[in-house]
Amino acid sequence: MTEHLSDTARQTTLTPLLESGWEVVEDRDAIRKSYKFSNFIEAFGFMTRAAIWAEKWNHHPEWSNVYNRVDVVLTTHDVGGLSALDVKLARKMDVLVGQAG
Repeated sequence: MTEHLSDTARQTTLTPLLESGWEVVEDRDAIRKSYKFSNFIEAFGFMTRAAIWAEKWNHHPEWSNVYNRVDVVLTTHDVGGLSALDVKLARKMDVLVGQAG
């Protein structure tokens, strides 16, 4: 079962994400990031690759796409906040963004 991130885990796992552009969402135990691509096709390709991992891990982002931008919010609804799954998916998305185009 997935568990809420402990204070220690937050310190060690969120710091690198925050340094790479993720932000803590105010008024929620969640993180967010906006990705910008050259065009719609690259943005949609990124979403498709991310969706495959999200489905594989049964952990789905809150996200939206407008033309070349993808806005992502990650939180684990089952635990009412951030979990290791959010960290895992955020890291994977950062890798996948490099595969655009």
